Amino acid sequence: MAPHLVRVPSLCALSAVLLLSAGCGSGASSGSEDAAPSPGGKPVVVVTTTWEGAFAKAAGAEDIKVIVPQSVHHAPDYDPKPSDLAAVARADFVLYAPFEPYAAKIKEAAGSKAKLVEVNLDNDPDAVRAEVAELSRLFGTQEAAARWKSGFDTSYAQLNEEVRAAWPGGRSPSVVTQVFTAWSAKLAGATAVGTYGPEAVTPAQLAELAAKKPALVLDNAHMSTGTVLPDSGARQVKIVNYPGEDLDLLPVYRNAAAELKKAMAGSS
Repeated sequence: MAPHLVRVPSLCALSAVLLLSAGCGSGASSGSEDAAPSPGGKPVVVVTTTWEGAFAKAAGAEDIKVIVPQSVHHAPDYDPKPSDLAAVARADFVLYAPFEPYAAKIKEAAGSKAKLVEVNLDNDPDAVRAEVAELSRLFGTQEAAARWKSGFDTSYAQLNEEVRAAWPGGRSPSVVTQVFTAWSAKLAGATAVGTYGPEAVTPAQLAELAAKKPALVLDNAHMSTGTVLPDSGARQVKIVNYPGEDLDLLPVYRNAAAELKKAMAGSS
């Protein structure tokens, strides 16, 4: 989904989005579309999770504060602390996703004048490039973002080539993917024959997906409900969406590629 700028929704609207969405949103900012960074040209950015933090770092931000600890498995459950509010008070930008309704609450409680920026959390490479470009425009860090994009494009192409070289029998594997891990099927050059989630798989869905005889199930490590297609013979691959504390996106793709190659070797 391409990012676009709209007024930030109210807390009630954000809560409604929470019921409808579990991982994707369109880019948005509150206030002026052309927010300016702090004096000195380096924006102070507060992000709700390492995922938004990695996007901010890729866009060229250097002063980044992450609110939700990486140890918290489900970010929307996090209860902001006073120290979080203090961090927001000095921020130029606060980055959040629509399924994190506390983001607007954090800004309101801190009395911050920071710009709220809604981030489309999707590791699809096209979505990442678009989001990073938009954030760099807001931050005034386009040159840094262009350098990052160059390195990202090279690394992604190499990983894509490596995973394709591991196809069993030289043929694209058929996969079933959780809706928020579809990007990993694209990385593998795999043929997606079905999707599931974010809700639990129903018996009818289970039968329908199993009938497609996928070789792999690409499961979302952050929303896993256990084995998705038991007794189907499909190998389940755990895909991690969130970057680590170093806020580097590339290891997310490297780790996914490694897991995919390992699973394909076992299914050959």
